[in-house]
This record gives sequence, C-alpha cells and structure tokens, in this order.
Amino acid sequence: NRMAKKLKINGPIISNDDKWFYDYFEMESTCPKDVIDNLPTTGEDVEVTINSYGGLVDMGNEIYTALRAYSGNVTANIVMAGSAASIIAMSADKVCMSPVGQIMIHNVSMGAQGDYHDMDKASEILVKANSALANAYVAKTGKAKDEILQLMENETWLTADEAVINGFADEIMFETQERPLLVADGGSGLVPQHIIQEMKNLKADAKLNNEKQKKPKNDSSFSEFLF
Repeated sequence: NRMAKKLKINGPIISNDDKWFYDYFEMESTCPKDVIDNLPTTGEDVEVTINSYGGLVDMGNEIYTALRAYSGNVTANIVMAGSAASIIAMSADKVCMSPVGQIMIHNVSMGAQGDYHDMDKASEILVKANSALANAYVAKTGKAKDEILQLMENETWLTADEAVINGFADEIMFETQERPLLVADGGSGLVPQHIIQEMKNLKADAKLNNEKQKKPKNDSSFSEFLF
C-alpha cells in the first residue's frame, strides 16, 4: 500500500493573489493553488487535515470542486472546519473528526455599499450563495435542503459526536495532537483587503517600481464573499 499524500488546509481560505501577503508575515493561510498544485497526478490517496475558520467563498468552492473531481480517494481529518473550510471538508470521500474537533456552518456574509437597489441586490446574491453552498452539505449528509438552510441560519457548531450523528462526518479519530486555537471573535483571520493593498503599494515603492498602478479588476460595489 502506498502512503497517502498529505495536505494541510490551515488558517484563512484566501485568494492566490493575496498569498504573498500572508507568507510575508509568516501567517498560516491556504489558497486554491496550495491544494490544487499539490494534488498527485497518479491518483493516489490524499489525506487532508483541516484547521481553518473559513474565508472567501469562491476560493473554498474552487478547492471543494478540485477535491470532488480528484480521481483518487480523499480523506479529510478535521480539527476545525468553519464556514468555507466546512465546505471543503464536504468534498472528501471520508470525513474523520478529531475528538476535540468542530464543524461550524452559517450564512454567507459580504460587505456592500450603495442605494437600496444595491442592498436588495446584495441580499439576493447572499440568499443564492447560501442556497448554492447548502448543496455541498445536502450531498454529504442526505438531509433536506430546508433543514440545512435552517442550520446555516442558526450558525450551527457541531462537536465530533454531533457531526457524525448528523452525517457531516463519518467517524471520529482515536487520537490527535492538534487542538484548535480558540479566538474570542470566531473570526477567520482574514486580513482586510485595504491593508494588503497598502502593503502591496509599499512593496512596489521599495522596489522602485515606477509602473502605473493597474486599476482594480472589479468596479462592483460588492466586496468578496466572506464565509
């Protein structure tokens, strides 16, 4: 038997473009490239350890989709899987909970600005995002979608036992040496985008880069989804 390829999903789920910032400050983080570039091409078993409170929805979805599509067997070992990280966990063929582990699921959030039409649109986007993400939990648990949406609405935290009973996990690991670092605000650890941008500017200045700054790709008044 070949050894399974081991991958780690630690810290906030971020974009490929922002990875340099977290690495620069030696902060744990995971972007889609970290996972996708390390998936074996030979189809061997993959074991993913997850210790993350979540982050950007689209990036979590990209990792979820890559792991679901992977030809080999995927096992997820959960220390902490919150929000977007819990979506990633649902991609595994087998989900194992650390005895001290937790899963947290809740509604998607995002920042929005503008008039009431913009706010209506933001609300519509979030409702649809919740519905789309609920599909991952439905596929894993076999629960009705309405029940899953209600669990998200209530911000549900599941212990290892509860995760197995409710079908979010398949079994509990016998032992673990990892323990999630509990934080008072339950935040994902995402650094605000404006701070990353300011550092980017400073970095560019330090290199005497005289290129004109590129305009942001997205002029939308909506920020990225946080989950």
